[in-house]
Amino acid sequence: MKYFSTRGGHELLSFEETVLTGLAPDGGLYIPEHIPHLPENWLTEWANLSFVDLAVEVLSLYISSDEISRGQLRALVEKSYSTFRHPDVARVKRLNDRTYILELFHGPTFAFKDVALQLLGNLFEFFLARRNARKDAGEQQEQLTVVGATSGDTGSAAIYGLRNKSNVSIFILHPKGRVSPIQEAQMTTVTDANVHNIAVKGTFDDCQTRSSTRDITSALSTQSTGQEYSLRQSIISSPSSMSAGNSPRRCLPPSGRKSSFNT
Repeated sequence: MKYFSTRGGHELLSFEETVLTGLAPDGGLYIPEHIPHLPENWLTEWANLSFVDLAVEVLSLYISSDEISRGQLRALVEKSYSTFRHPDVARVKRLNDRTYILELFHGPTFAFKDVALQLLGNLFEFFLARRNARKDAGEQQEQLTVVGATSGDTGSAAIYGLRNKSNVSIFILHPKGRVSPIQEAQMTTVTDANVHNIAVKGTFDDCQTRSSTRDITSALSTQSTGQEYSLRQSIISSPSSMSAGNSPRRCLPPSGRKSSFNT
């Protein structure tokens, strides 16, 4: 399965490249080149699968086993959803014969975005570890820097999805005093070394402006965060509105290029 831009780009990317790229260079979103066919008896065979088992079946339709083996995919999915408080992950609660509710609040931050971002963080770590394992001794390791602006739930879900991931750093900007106390606490009490919170005096739009690739490149290159980043060895990603159906990415080789993220 390959992926291409919604704006008609002719470049086809692998799943790994798509995950690590974010927005296409033309500003479009990446979509699969075709909609895969479901197995002939999927309705009966999938009817009683657990969330993890069903996730593996669906994801395997979009991810070639040449990129992630079936066993590796299952391990990634199991690891991602082990952080959820309910054994069903996304429980379906019956209200009556005609009404059911899908509960998407059992993740670490109680936001539906946990469903996508818990898996995303593990995909980042998996692909970067594999790329770096292929490098010669002493060769610069590839790293990913994720920069995002949030009005609340996006930032905390992104932080909890990427916290403590190897070769990944995340910078989240939020408008000071304009997010809920719970959301602010979720973001600012995470002490993992790769997580960085920045309170901005202004609105969410101000955070969006400051999280633009140009501003962040300038900030990192001048070491305003107190750490030195080699932009030639890092991938800059800018998430804005993260959800399961609109996710990011791509790891670029050391080239000085930057990747825009819309997750």
